[in-house]
Amino acid sequence: MIFTYRYCRMLEEGSFRGRTADFIMMFVFGGILMTIIACFVNLVFLGQAFTIMLVYIWAKRNPYIRMNFFGMLNFNAPYLPWVLFGFSLLLDNSVIVDLMGIAVGHIYFYLEDVLPNIEGGVKILKTPRLLKLLFDEGEDEYGEVPDDTRPGGYNWGEDVREPQPEAEPEQEPARQEDHPHED
Repeated sequence: MIFTYRYCRMLEEGSFRGRTADFIMMFVFGGILMTIIACFVNLVFLGQAFTIMLVYIWAKRNPYIRMNFFGMLNFNAPYLPWVLFGFSLLLDNSVIVDLMGIAVGHIYFYLEDVLPNIEGGVKILKTPRLLKLLFDEGEDEYGEVPDDTRPGGYNWGEDVREPQPEAEPEQEPARQEDHPHED
């Protein structure tokens, strides 16, 4: 349950920020695909597979984050689903559930992030307009703060004057000195 909450929150605040309809579409896509697969592998409870799917998608979208597993194993985030898979093997749990979550997460990641970005690629997963109308607010609520509402009370940098070029020192008129040697 903690894994689901944590990675769901990180996805929503990270790569799905301001795109609630796309986030819901990921849930719908994953749920439908897992339900179809579950019919063939005779699984009833898909909660762990769904969690592994969320972990897989988050891990693929955050490849440079360093992870630590029980203080013994350090690795980059894309390996987290496989580390969890290995831990399930170690504990003699059913690995079919983990493999299903990894497979569904990989299919979603490929269709959403890889396929549209290759040459000649197309975006197959499109969020329906109805979901966008219901859940997307339009503009990001954390847009740029207008200048007049910024905190602090002092307009740093607004009172900067252009440096004036230094005036050349005035030259004194040449004095004529009495030269005793001149005749």
